[in-house]
Amino acid sequence: MLRTRIPLFLLAAVSLTACSAGAVAEAPARSAAPAEDRPARVTVAPPTAGRPVTVTATGGTLSVVKVADADGAVLGGRTAAGKASWVSDRKAAPGTSYTVEVTARSAGGRETTSRSGFSLPEADRVNKLTLAPGKNTTVGIAQPLSIVFDRPVTHKADVERQLKVTTSNGTEGSWGWLKDWSGKDRADWRPRAYWKPGTKVTLDATLDGTDSGGGWFVRDYRTGFTVDSTARVVKVDLDRKRLDVVRNGRLITTVPVSGGTPGGDKRSWRGTAVLMAKEGTINMNSETVGLGDAYDKMVDHSMRLTWSGMYAHAAPWNAKYFGKANMSSGCIGMSDAHAASLYASVRAGDPFEITGADTKGTVAPGNGYGAWNVSWEQWRAKSALARTR
Repeated sequence: MLRTRIPLFLLAAVSLTACSAGAVAEAPARSAAPAEDRPARVTVAPPTAGRPVTVTATGGTLSVVKVADADGAVLGGRTAAGKASWVSDRKAAPGTSYTVEVTARSAGGRETTSRSGFSLPEADRVNKLTLAPGKNTTVGIAQPLSIVFDRPVTHKADVERQLKVTTSNGTEGSWGWLKDWSGKDRADWRPRAYWKPGTKVTLDATLDGTDSGGGWFVRDYRTGFTVDSTARVVKVDLDRKRLDVVRNGRLITTVPVSGGTPGGDKRSWRGTAVLMAKEGTINMNSETVGLGDAYDKMVDHSMRLTWSGMYAHAAPWNAKYFGKANMSSGCIGMSDAHAASLYASVRAGDPFEITGADTKGTVAPGNGYGAWNVSWEQWRAKSALARTR
């Protein structure tokens, strides 16, 4: 399309600020010109942060609207029926300057192009987030997509609308809001059932310009991971003092173990605990989990199951109890050889399904990744958008 030369009185760029009520990017037409020959009157309504940009044409229609930030990133949008108005799909972000270029056509077919710009002030509070699992990682079949927010999220529905999960096989799943063990707001996306092996998962968090209620997001986030091609489930029976490794539905090995001591604070948790991380050789100190001075030692082949301190690990000092009695301080202990073998065969995201009559309760959703311990219906109800379904 050929662009006509812009009259001199149109060339002055209109500088808009966040507090402007609006701007007209074209001077008033001379009264002597017939109405159909007058250029369309273009108005750019600069938004406050967190709202879309709106462009309107009076006495004509919009042909092209381009809104871009200082880095050249374009703010896409849609023209309404009749082509007299345009609204950006994305919200304007705080601390960002935008240029607006509009080509409009008058009723008589005359095309003019106008340019303007506006800037929004910096956010007084910025919210950031931490994503798990890590980008481009491979995880077990129980690993949820988890987001922990630095600042409070009181506008949960607004935030959740900007979180898009895509899977390679159309996996059904839902977001659920909970409190992380750290006390921070957290949103997890878990499938209805364990992931199918080999599933590829992508998150597009288009949060730039979204107000969480406790701070503004000033960037987008994108991550992705792959589910392992092997489905591993570790089944721990504390009543029988044994651990079974099941791979693709087949029992691979059975290991004698000793769980938490019955009758007090040293009991183990029950339910499904997702393997959070393989931490290797670490120092374990009972005072960090509220058990006084019961122990302070280096422990090999440590596999974290909860934030509250439950691990599966080597416990040679408890050898006489393996397969016979639960006498640990809450962890799942086994021999050095069995712990080394298990450590080598599992990966983060594998579920540990723990049963037993004498435990201190079920792993809570925020204590590691305990979302599997609530029903699918209960989990969906934790979505901020549950009422809109």
